[in-house]
Amino acid sequence: MEFTDKVKKKIRKICGATVVAIGLLASVAAPAGAAYDKKLVPMGNAVGISMEADGALVVGIPEFLGDGTPSPARGAGFAVGDIVTHVNKKRVCCNEEIRDALSKGEGKNVTVTVTRGKKTVDITVAPHINGEGRAELGLWLRDAVAGIGTITFYDPETGVYGALGHSVSDTETGILIPLRTGSILRSSVTDVAQGKIGFPGQLHGTFNAENVVGNLVKNSPNGIFGQILSAEFIDGREPIPVAETKEIHTGPATILSNVSGTEVCAYSIEITRLYSGSEAAGRSMMITVTDPRLIEQTGGIVQGMSGSPIIQDGKLIGAVTHVLINDPTRGYGLAIEKMLSTIYNGSGVKKAA
Repeated sequence: MEFTDKVKKKIRKICGATVVAIGLLASVAAPAGAAYDKKLVPMGNAVGISMEADGALVVGIPEFLGDGTPSPARGAGFAVGDIVTHVNKKRVCCNEEIRDALSKGEGKNVTVTVTRGKKTVDITVAPHINGEGRAELGLWLRDAVAGIGTITFYDPETGVYGALGHSVSDTETGILIPLRTGSILRSSVTDVAQGKIGFPGQLHGTFNAENVVGNLVKNSPNGIFGQILSAEFIDGREPIPVAETKEIHTGPATILSNVSGTEVCAYSIEITRLYSGSEAAGRSMMITVTDPRLIEQTGGIVQGMSGSPIIQDGKLIGAVTHVLINDPTRGYGLAIEKMLSTIYNGSGVKKAA
């Protein structure tokens, strides 16, 4: 997933949402689901992705506050990667709610509850009251992200879509951002920073927060998922069969990508290697871009193309997930079976005979 040009990377201390850049990320492997007797619509559209976190992710702990006071959080036991969920046992979902809860403490000790991996930890800390009368812990927090990624498929039976083929995770910590709410938005690609050796490249685009085409209900290692809410967005699209992982083979294939404006085009690739067992963590295949048009325009695979559907032998087989930094013409793809097993969990899906 690549976030829009003019990306704001500065992380604010207990304030509003921060827009950050997230590239083509590796996924954590999930068990492959059963064979699916389904037809899905391959998409390839670049969309804006707006997501609010369920809690606030600690992405940094400075040594000093802005006025030179030592950070209260520094020695209190917080850790980068913690997710703040409660202040004095009251649920907090975002930075603004954390700030409001701290202000009610009037500088006295507060108990901050964080999620750390699979554990819940309570931390007692005394906020610093700055010259403006605002309570500060000295945490750099992130509670929202926004950017551009690619939709992989649409299921005409359920209205469900899948995108990215990997999670939306924090760039500094690699932590999967817990989802509270989110949406996908109609987008237009304005230009491309070409991929080069050592630089993966990226799509730049624009989107309007009011032009919602779908909701966002799941952020997982194998992609993000939700439902398409705009019938116009999927008009004229035809579904195709879905391949089981065992059907994928090395050789020619095609990806659908939106690398200019709103137009989705087909580009030729080669599947050069298949992965199984422990090697298949976050990847099912290695791909190489062979289409001279795409290489000329983007240099190969760039950030923002993650989620581009991969088609082989007339079937949807997976999604582009990330690029090799030292060779932008090559990258990895995730089998569609893994994306489907993540969102359906074996229910509501007719199994093949």
